[in-house]
Amino acid sequence: MTIALSLSAQILRLYDVEHWRVGTIARQLRVHHSTVRRVLAQNGVVRRATPLRQLRIDPYRPFILQTLAKYPTLTAARLYAMVVARGYVGSGEHFRHLIARMRPRPVAEAYLRLRTLPGEQAQVDWAHFGHLQIGRARRPLMAFVMVLSYSRRIFLRFCLDARMDSFLRGHVDAFSAFGGIARVLLYDNLKSAVLERIGDAIRFHPTLLAFAAQHRFEPRPVAVARGNEKGRVERSIRYVRDSFFAARTFTDLADLNAQARDWCTGIAADRPWPEDSRLRVRDAIQTEQPLLLPMPEQPWPLSERVAVQVGKTPYVRFDLNDYSVPHTHVRRTLSVLADEQTVRIFDGVSEIASHPRSFDRGGQIEIPAHIEALIARKRQAREHRACDQLAQAAPASTTLLQQAATRGYNLGSITAALLRLLERYGAAALQIACREALARDVPHPNAVRLALERARTERGEPPPVALTLNPDIARRDAPVPAHALASYDRHLAEPDHD
Repeated sequence: MTIALSLSAQILRLYDVEHWRVGTIARQLRVHHSTVRRVLAQNGVVRRATPLRQLRIDPYRPFILQTLAKYPTLTAARLYAMVVARGYVGSGEHFRHLIARMRPRPVAEAYLRLRTLPGEQAQVDWAHFGHLQIGRARRPLMAFVMVLSYSRRIFLRFCLDARMDSFLRGHVDAFSAFGGIARVLLYDNLKSAVLERIGDAIRFHPTLLAFAAQHRFEPRPVAVARGNEKGRVERSIRYVRDSFFAARTFTDLADLNAQARDWCTGIAADRPWPEDSRLRVRDAIQTEQPLLLPMPEQPWPLSERVAVQVGKTPYVRFDLNDYSVPHTHVRRTLSVLADEQTVRIFDGVSEIASHPRSFDRGGQIEIPAHIEALIARKRQAREHRACDQLAQAAPASTTLLQQAATRGYNLGSITAALLRLLERYGAAALQIACREALARDVPHPNAVRLALERARTERGEPPPVALTLNPDIARRDAPVPAHALASYDRHLAEPDHD
């Protein structure tokens, strides 16, 4: 771009005569500083070298450089203390900025562009997308991401945890979405994949190894500090954050995963293929899909299996919630088999309960039949205790109850009536009355009551009075303080005026 001769002359005059700096000329004349430098260069003006200002750190610079060359990770605070001991009087904050410029920089490393064959490799990783509030529980929102290295086909699935069952379920769903399995799967140093790593010695998770053996792929971790080896999945996660998750609304996890499936087969599959911008990712997957390994005939069990201990109450605790079991299985160790929809409880190989899964916190998920059976069992236990009490006090009452049962009478009301008669008349009188009722072939508490009243009338005794105790236990059992007897002695000492 050419400028006016008058402006060029003004730049030369201000620079040579007034000794303005390039930046000052650019600001005052409202031109770019590169324009000022170009005018000076075209007119053969040698730019004046700005003299360097002497800094307080300059005398200590050789010492600092030698120390950093020997100890590259030495902190600025330690270096500052060393130069202060040698006479440095500058501030510590300014010293930190100067040291940052003196530290040796690592040599920039160049990387080769990695290319893979169709069907050869896929890359896997977890990504964290914040939290979801479900009732009283705050659950992490994790995304399982797998991308085919050749075609860049993305699979995305959201979970509420990063446990092994969710990890393997993501694999199976990804294989189904791709229509096959890549021969090599690359992992970062995930806890779900690599349990321990010392240099090149790697110990894989045994569950992942069994899963890989069934599906015939090779699990392979990337080298330490080599993010470029799995850059495809890293870029895919960034693409998911920007193109899919940003400003997205959803009702629940199922809705979010449904939207993720549509996005993977729609927008993400329609993006240009990085290897050839004339093609789309969906075109590349058509080339890669026939070369993927087939799915195994026997599906992998995807449910999470956990051993649980049942306490005194008929519930098992699983994932922050309580699920009911039959009361016959208390004080036992059971197995929980859970997926995202259902929690199934087993005693050995027998399934004893199945519940819809809750991701809330502190919930009590019950099957009404379990609670009703426990209540009936408790009521039956009370009735058995009453029958045992009657049998011990009046053995003839057992025969009376048996005959009443054959005639269809209500045994609960008969037992309660006999217990009241036992309390009023005593065991011996009740025994005689039950025998008399049986002799008359009337197994009913009314016949027993008539026999007891007839015997009482013959003995000339008054009718028994039912004793009703105060239900307030605290008042009934309250201690009565002893009265001081000195007051009675005082009354005896007083004269009797009558």
